[in-house]
Amino acid sequence: MLVSILIGTALGFLAGLGVGGGSLLMLWLTAVVSMDYLTARCINLLFFLPCACISTLMRHKNGSLELKKLSPSILCGCIAAALCSFISYRMELTLIKKLFGGLLVATGLREVFYKQKKPGGH
Repeated sequence: MLVSILIGTALGFLAGLGVGGGSLLMLWLTAVVSMDYLTARCINLLFFLPCACISTLMRHKNGSLELKKLSPSILCGCIAAALCSFISYRMELTLIKKLFGGLLVATGLREVFYKQKKPGGH
C-alpha cells in the first residue's frame, strides 16, 4: 500500500507538471501491478480528472491560460475524446494497445528531439 501511495504521489506531481503522469500510470498498472488493460485505462481516466482540474485552475490563477483563445481547442478536444471513446469500445484491444504504444514512442521521440524556438521567431 505504501508503494502505491508513493507512486500515486509521484505520478500526480508529474501530471501537475504536464509531463504525462497518466501514461506512466498505465505502465505501472499493467506492467508492475499486472492489472488488465481495460481496468487500468478506467483508473487512468479517473486519475486524470482531478490532476487536470487542479493543474488547470493553478495555471489559470497564474495567468498562463487564455481561455478565449483556447476555447475552440477545448471544444474540439472534448468532441474528439467523446467520439474516440465511443469508437474505441468497438475496436480490438490489441489494436488499441498498439496505437497507445505508438503514441508513447512518438511522444518520447518528440521530447528527445524537440528544440524550443528562441523568442522573436529566429
